[in-house]
Order: sequence, then C-alpha cells, then structure tokens
Amino acid sequence: MNPQPSVRATPQPAVAEQLDERVLAALYAAGEKKAIEPVLLDLREIASFTDFFLIVSGANERQVQAISDEVYETLKKTGHAALRVEGYKTAEWILLDYGDFVMHVFEQKARKFYDLERLWRESKRVELPAEFSADSSGSLRRES
Repeated sequence: MNPQPSVRATPQPAVAEQLDERVLAALYAAGEKKAIEPVLLDLREIASFTDFFLIVSGANERQVQAISDEVYETLKKTGHAALRVEGYKTAEWILLDYGDFVMHVFEQKARKFYDLERLWRESKRVELPAEFSADSSGSLRRES
C-alpha cells in the first residue's frame, strides 16, 4: 500500500453575514475610536470556550482604553454586558469576554509580541463587512 501524505487544507474565510449582531456592534464601536488592523477569527471548529476572537489595535494606551470603553458601553446599552474585562489598567492588552466572542484590544507592540493570529492560525479568518475600509494608516473607518 502507498498511503497518501496528509495535506492540511487552508482554512477558508468565514462569511460575515453569519455574524452575531454583538460582534458587528463591537466592530462598529471599535471603528468609532479608529481601531487599527481589525481581524476576526472564527474558532468554532477548533475551540470550545468561545466562537470568535475580534482583535484590534490602538496606537497607545489611551487609544486602547478608548476603544475598550466604546465597545463596552455600546454593548452594555444593548443589554449585553461583558462577562469580564481584564488588563484595563495597564492597557497593553485589554480582553473583553462576551462568552461566545472575546474581544482583544492591543497596544501595537503587544499585538506583535503575543501574535494571536499566529497562535490561532488554524482558525478561519472572517472577511469583514464591506462598510469597513482601511485608510493609509490601517485604521477602521465606517463608510457613510
């Protein structure tokens, strides 16, 4: 017998239309504070503790806190308070846990250091909604 070598398939992008309204609200809120380099990872096939990671960056500690505050307040107003928030005081990496999705707001250097996209490379990267575009600095902008 000649067994075939195993070939690992490249994860296909998930479809943004399937996203929970809370994930989209968090993405919009982050965009209002000019979050940088948004990435949404679909973990449903590889993790049991959450469905998605929403990862964004801020240029400095103040912006990281502002992004976190905006997401927290926006979702709280819709009746969806975070289950827990970690890292707010140091603002290097703030984690907002909403159960079926976790938002990570990084200061840029910390994002490169921890590199969650590499650690979770077997996840599917979700193509973000068309109403978002990156300007020359890579920040989110909501198109009107």
